[in-house]
Amino acid sequence: MSLERLAATIAARRGADPETSWTARLLARGPEKCAEKFGEEAVEAIIEAVRGDRDRLVAEAADALFHLLVMCAARDVTLAEIEAELARREARSGLAEKAQRRP
Repeated sequence: MSLERLAATIAARRGADPETSWTARLLARGPEKCAEKFGEEAVEAIIEAVRGDRDRLVAEAADALFHLLVMCAARDVTLAEIEAELARREARSGLAEKAQRRP
């Protein structure tokens, strides 16, 4: 599944019944709960990266990407907006971009 299809599925499930859709249930619980769940999944991906279990890392990375998109959807941030930001940064060095951030 592409990230575009995943984002579209998340958007489509926004109004679904929280009793039958995990995505709808998360979104119904609000942005804070969505952020908490993304944090949990991100930590699980980090743990598997440190452990070196490639298969588990793939699974946890997929969970983290899903929950990242749900968290963003909860705040009405679209994948297109994230992609536009990445495109804006594409032409410059990551080191240069980071140096321009304020502490």
